[in-house]
Amino acid sequence: MAKFIHAMIRVLDEARSVEFYRTAFGLEIADRFVFDDFTLIYLRNSEADIEVELTVNHDRSTPYDLGDGYGHMAFCVDDLDAEHARFTAAGLAPRKIVAFNRDGALMARFFFVQDPDGYQIEVLQRHGRYR
Repeated sequence: MAKFIHAMIRVLDEARSVEFYRTAFGLEIADRFVFDDFTLIYLRNSEADIEVELTVNHDRSTPYDLGDGYGHMAFCVDDLDAEHARFTAAGLAPRKIVAFNRDGALMARFFFVQDPDGYQIEVLQRHGRYR
């Protein structure tokens, strides 16, 4: 059986991105590999085995065009309201909390935040299938 181990995104500024993911999600650098043309930074925390891989292309000076195909990454938290307040206090500019219902029952409560490179990240309350 295959195991999902990481999701990769391309970022322009390593320090800015590492600080965002540390502040927002408590992700720390697990490994960092420098090559001639690019650097790979693997971020994780103790909650999951899945890592976020940041790729920094050394010759890149302009922001990436995310196009219309990128969806989002998602993280779940125990207390969505507290996390929303923490993100706001940290200056991360989260969007408003949304409740998503299906068949008359709560399916999900969440908000989105944008990382420094424009990637959208969903933050969900642990509930139902979002564990």
